[in-house]
Amino acid sequence: SRYARPGLLIVGSDSHTCTAGAFNAFAAGIDRTETAGIWKTGETWFRVPHSMKIILQGRLPEHVYAKDLALYIMGMIGSSGADYLSVEYHGDGVKTLRIADRMTIANLASEMGAKNAVFPADGVLTDFLGEEIRGVWADPDASYVKSFEIHLNELYPLVACPHHVDHVKSVDEVAGTPIGQALIGTCTNGRIEDLREAAALLKGNRVAGDVQLLITPASRDIYLQAVREGLVEIFLQAGANMLSPSCGPCLGTGQGIPPDGINVISTANRNFLGRMGNPKASIYLASPAPVAVSAVNGCIPSPMMP
Repeated sequence: SRYARPGLLIVGSDSHTCTAGAFNAFAAGIDRTETAGIWKTGETWFRVPHSMKIILQGRLPEHVYAKDLALYIMGMIGSSGADYLSVEYHGDGVKTLRIADRMTIANLASEMGAKNAVFPADGVLTDFLGEEIRGVWADPDASYVKSFEIHLNELYPLVACPHHVDHVKSVDEVAGTPIGQALIGTCTNGRIEDLREAAALLKGNRVAGDVQLLITPASRDIYLQAVREGLVEIFLQAGANMLSPSCGPCLGTGQGIPPDGINVISTANRNFLGRMGNPKASIYLASPAPVAVSAVNGCIPSPMMP
């Protein structure tokens, strides 16, 4: 949010650069070599993508989160359902989503195959940035290659099961699945709102004895804010391990690579075989709340709340 602004074209050498679409920017991941070329020339090349329109109506129910919406869309259209498309989010339901929610949803655009995802420059964004903004948006008569309407009030907690992001099931369908590791954070769900949600569920509880809970804030600033708000103390008292802001175990680097034969439940963005550094582990993807509760229970719970 420090650099992304409405109307900008933003590229980065990480496929989840598309997160900045939450700020009404065209943001896309590019190749590392291409990134180096930009340093030299200041230019790059794009084939202009066609557009997909997703209309959101209503409001998410209690205990249902932005990650659930993103997983629902991936389960509906598949991991290649938006290949090289620009995904636009429309409808009255958009204004019910915080910027943190929009960042999570935009972050997962690459898991649908999309080139980018974008939200409007509306009052929610104006309030977040604390300044007058002028955004870019679709013309009223814009055409779309695909269009979907989703009623947010009809959604429910979901997980992406091993070993693919579009292998989506309800939390209830996988209830009782034992887990040995839980990860909360990364660029997908490591914002302060996510950490607050997890801390509220972990406060006064202890992580199960045979579970390793890892917390990875999305940035150094968020880590420091979590310290100031007392969230880190709650995590440590619950038995969690704090990791430095980084890709870390999400990408199978640094601490947190899972051992053989265990199930991991994670708020990260990918769960293909070997993603976390060990092809003998299985990864479930979910929002921070069920990950936190799973860490306490030692299994994916139903009902979700402890």
